[in-house]
Amino acid sequence: MLRSTTLQHSTDLILLSCRSASTAVGTKVKTFEIYRFNPDKPGAKPEMQKYNVDLAKCGPMVLDALIKIKNEMDPTLTFRRSCREGICGSCAMNIGGQNTLACICNIDTDTTKATKIYPLPHMYVVKDLVPDMNLFYAQYASVQPWLQKNQAIKIGDQQFYQSVDEREQLEGLYECILCACCSTSCPSYWWNADKYLGPAVLLQSYRWIIDSRDDKHAERLNRMRDSFSAFKCHTILNCTRTCPKHLNPAKAIGEIKKLLTGVSTKAAPQKPATASA
Repeated sequence: MLRSTTLQHSTDLILLSCRSASTAVGTKVKTFEIYRFNPDKPGAKPEMQKYNVDLAKCGPMVLDALIKIKNEMDPTLTFRRSCREGICGSCAMNIGGQNTLACICNIDTDTTKATKIYPLPHMYVVKDLVPDMNLFYAQYASVQPWLQKNQAIKIGDQQFYQSVDEREQLEGLYECILCACCSTSCPSYWWNADKYLGPAVLLQSYRWIIDSRDDKHAERLNRMRDSFSAFKCHTILNCTRTCPKHLNPAKAIGEIKKLLTGVSTKAAPQKPATASA
């Protein structure tokens, strides 16, 4: 009984500390309104919680503010993060109405208005700012994102030639970090996520379709000949506007449509020049 009372007292102190710390004192205090949802509380509904951060004692990025809030104000705040330099895609969320990465999103220093932060839209929420990425990753796996050859491959036995021009075709494709900012900004994906692959996965698919070293482009395209997989793209272009890596998923999807309809075809791979005797 004493242990239970002590534990409850400690919990109350932590919560009291969090509530008092959520109001920072300083000359440059910024308010963040953050989406909160705890599935461990039966019947709990999502809500927006305000935190005041002194920007004079905080790094310049939104992720810096989130880490400061979690470390100093509210340890229950939950979000994903890892690299802190726009490489891993873990901290993708909706900040001020736009899907982006918290680690490379500068804090709006206008202290007269709050910055609102939500999880990526139209996805199930695990907790707070953490979306459920299971469907997204399953769709990525469905396009078989690896090099495929007609003949058996013996690892380390040979290199697969690719010219400079062929390699340049992969620019703007391989850099995708699978943050899902583009897919979760797409209305077609919101409505048909169970059938439409979405901008991120289609860009990744095109990366392998167009690779001169891959022999299975026909099979890859055949898996997308239904009316949903690729053709549910209505060229809204939200995906291209929101991509934090400045890629162009809409263009990649357009190229897939051209290949599917026969408007264009994949060029035969170039052969290495033979050395003269």
